[in-house]
Amino acid sequence: MSLYEKEINRRRTFAIISHPDAGKTTLTEKFLLYGGAIAQAGQVKGKKNTRAATSDWMEIEKQRGISVTSSVMQFQYEGFCINILDTPGHQDFSEDTYRTLMAADSAVMVIDAAKGVEAQTRKLFKVCAMRDIPIFTFINKMDREARDSFELLEELEKELGIETYPVNWPIGCGKEFQGVYDRGSKKIIHFTSNGGAKAATATEVELGDPNLDGLIGERLHRQLTDEIELLDGAAAEFDLDRVRHGKLSPVFFGSALTNFGVEPFLEHFLRMTTPPLPRKAGDLVIDSMDDDFSGFVFKIQANMNKAHRDRIAFLRIVSGRFDADKEVYHVQGGKKIRLSRPQQLMAAEREIIEEAYAGDIIGVFDPGIFSIGDTLCAPGKKFRFDPIPTFAPEHFKRVRSLDTMKRKQFLKGMEQIAQEGAIQIFKTPYTGMEEVIVGVVGTLQFDVLEYRLKNEYNVELYMEGLPYEYLRWITTDDGEPVKEEDLILGTDVKLVEDYKGNQLLLFGSQWAVGWTQERNLNLTFHEFGGTQF
Repeated sequence: MSLYEKEINRRRTFAIISHPDAGKTTLTEKFLLYGGAIAQAGQVKGKKNTRAATSDWMEIEKQRGISVTSSVMQFQYEGFCINILDTPGHQDFSEDTYRTLMAADSAVMVIDAAKGVEAQTRKLFKVCAMRDIPIFTFINKMDREARDSFELLEELEKELGIETYPVNWPIGCGKEFQGVYDRGSKKIIHFTSNGGAKAATATEVELGDPNLDGLIGERLHRQLTDEIELLDGAAAEFDLDRVRHGKLSPVFFGSALTNFGVEPFLEHFLRMTTPPLPRKAGDLVIDSMDDDFSGFVFKIQANMNKAHRDRIAFLRIVSGRFDADKEVYHVQGGKKIRLSRPQQLMAAEREIIEEAYAGDIIGVFDPGIFSIGDTLCAPGKKFRFDPIPTFAPEHFKRVRSLDTMKRKQFLKGMEQIAQEGAIQIFKTPYTGMEEVIVGVVGTLQFDVLEYRLKNEYNVELYMEGLPYEYLRWITTDDGEPVKEEDLILGTDVKLVEDYKGNQLLLFGSQWAVGWTQERNLNLTFHEFGGTQF
């Protein structure tokens, strides 16, 4: 095996997904601790004088203690090179999360042991299922009072439509949480917290050890024996092939905050996941081991460094090796380019790199030529990776600049943030862009828009809520654009265009969607943008 193939084989690229407050960012930081990437974990929701989480970099994130944008982190652990995509858990940042899942080869789903499956988790899970990627479940916060473990597994299977296989099993919860029983080795891993240092103190004990009663207590020992018997008789069989196709989710119990179960989870996860997966480009399948470099842009972030007013395109490398001095072909732009200042990212920290391999996520300087979903490949190749879908927003506002003299800054800021994919902007056909309609997947994105326009472009906004909740991209049988007067529309329906010129309809209710479709049979409605244009 060549050095080049070895480098690709040791890569693992995964996203961490969860509902808000399930402990996802804390789990990410414990992974980084084990890999030696950071020396001390930040406190995600600390006071002013405490550390901010390593993976949160935007000022608004530090103030609110939430992850607003997707962070990318790379670290080494036991011979593996791991790329973590830490997605925003807050329900108002799901559009960015959806796209980030397109760049991952597997997903780690963090579930709060007291709350179980929550609304946001369902949405994220759907995107994983759409891509057929492996999903690993970490049931977190076992150091607090938790729901019955069997009940949690049953809810996972019922709500998400996926079978589960508990790799380990918790012993107690809350103050009584003693550790976990590993079903593979048939050993109990008894944990002692040591206050956030690199490795939690773990003692391995055989299930039949005569001292077990003294270690975990007679009642918990008896309960564990009964539960193991029940598990072995009722749980699904472990099947690695089903895991790798997203049909069976390995489940782990632990506590990210106190380090209980994090390292065993990481080790099992790395053994079960695969090296970088192939990607479809129309009729072609591009394998990670292909000699030629290829990759796609899945995220664009402007002003990561406010002092430099820069704009970074996040690139997932799909095949081959990337070299900093080589020319690549930008398929959508139709020309060869040299990617300047390629960087490895560690949240807000960056390091210039000379090479990267399939599975890696790199940041490249974007002079304004890239869009989300763009393909980059070796000169001479002209395939395009399948497009990244645009998800329909659910909240809409009319937005304009309070100061009419700042129209230029207003339009530049709106277009730049829209190109990042954080918001979607629309205009009424045949009118100018004096005011725009902004659509977002979650309402807090309006706060981020207002914050960024003020801080990065010095523009104060006037925003007015609109009564629309649904959106459909529309195409006609002959492919020609439609005029509003040619359509039969109700009072709660509005025709708009996105900034690429695609036509859409906004609706006040689900009923209005069906009513409009029945009366305009020459229109085809699409729930996702980007997949059909």
